[in-house]
Amino acid sequence: MTYEGDGGETNVPRRHTIPHYHGDGTRALFVASAIILVVAKSTGAEIPLSTTVAIIVAVMLVVAAGVTNPAQSGSHGFTALFAAVGTLLFGITAVDHYNAGMGLLDPSFIYVEILAVLSLIALYLTTRTIRGMYMRSES
Repeated sequence: MTYEGDGGETNVPRRHTIPHYHGDGTRALFVASAIILVVAKSTGAEIPLSTTVAIIVAVMLVVAAGVTNPAQSGSHGFTALFAAVGTLLFGITAVDHYNAGMGLLDPSFIYVEILAVLSLIALYLTTRTIRGMYMRSES
């Protein structure tokens, strides 16, 4: 098996040899979500988090993105949980905003909807990664 690196003591296979690994996509979605969260809060958008909690969540998203890797299967459980909570929190808020009559072009609705969709996609990719790792361990 070919390994990345300088021939040292690395034990992480190249990305293309890991079937169903989507950690790179999840990382990108988490960083994008963190940026959108900070921008949304900075512009005064109505999101379901206080300013302090929004910044803490943004930091946690970036940390989760940074620790996700194919060698540590536990990191994928953490990211799946994080993505599921984000999907529920922002998805419910987006539906509530819409049902309350908030316009589709209202910045608060757009920010929350984007965060819900990014969380949902991250949940999907993380779930595929976990399933792929589980299937590899059975064979």
